[in-house]
Amino acid sequence: MECPWNLVPKEGDNSHGRKYTVSVAIPGSVIEIAQSAELRTYLAGEIARALTIFEVDEVIIYNEDPTRTMENTTSGVYEGSSKPSDPNIFLARILQYLETPSYLRKLLFPVHKDLQYTGLLNPLDAPHHMRLDETSLYREGVTIDKPVKQGAGSFVTCGLRKDVKIDKHIKPGVRVTVELDLDLINSNDNAKNYKGKVVSPRQPREKHGLYWGYQIRLAKSISDVFKQTSFGAKAQYDLTIGDNDENSFDNIPSTFQHMLIVFGGQGGIENAVEVDENIKINRHDTRSLFDLYLNTCPYKGSRSIRLEEQILITMSTLKTLIQQKGAK
Repeated sequence: MECPWNLVPKEGDNSHGRKYTVSVAIPGSVIEIAQSAELRTYLAGEIARALTIFEVDEVIIYNEDPTRTMENTTSGVYEGSSKPSDPNIFLARILQYLETPSYLRKLLFPVHKDLQYTGLLNPLDAPHHMRLDETSLYREGVTIDKPVKQGAGSFVTCGLRKDVKIDKHIKPGVRVTVELDLDLINSNDNAKNYKGKVVSPRQPREKHGLYWGYQIRLAKSISDVFKQTSFGAKAQYDLTIGDNDENSFDNIPSTFQHMLIVFGGQGGIENAVEVDENIKINRHDTRSLFDLYLNTCPYKGSRSIRLEEQILITMSTLKTLIQQKGAK
């Protein structure tokens, strides 16, 4: 099948760059409604697919109940031999695993119980998930422990037939985004290695409009969702949207730089607000936390909508607003 993206943009062509970002916050507790490890893994996979389809740049997994301490480790500490790991950590691990190109997973993810059923999941097939012979200006890679002269950079494996020598010295085992020297790759010469330089993972999006996967952030409570972003110390969410059973269009800005869409658990966003000691409002005033408070599926033939379904419905509804109001 022909690649739907232009992965080899012309030099200096920044006309299709995308400056705005879209973030989605979801409670890790959503995983607990699944009754087996296989179903929990499948649910996480469906969420990852939805996030990727609508080009979400950041996913925040928040602890819906701060009174229930979230594990502060990603090494797989379990509450008991028959119980799953912390749902927030479990969901984050599955989402990160799926976002990582398949050729890098063995280098970045040791064998772990949480990942035992990931082979059953549908691939994300995102633009940065390259095939072996697919040509692209950018690729994701991992630095490897390969001898190099001091001050001469590092070597990176990028899923190509040859390793890539980059311009910076970075310790082995670090994931990086590499801008490749395509002239050298296309020349088919006898060079031992390809060449490239390390760039920000935001560059493919900001310069050429290429969706380059999502970043993951863990939040200890719903209030922590709003306190920081993954886009720099000075970045702030300037358009916040809560997904609920009401509609409020009080504060639609003319443009936005960083959009945040917050989804609630089975009890809605109000439940998370009610148990968060850092939020000093009544649960009935939850709408005051957001610029928009939306019910994106007012007419439904089921008593409930699952989160993976709600993400698809909401993102479909907001797609036009995102394209029209997003900073150019």
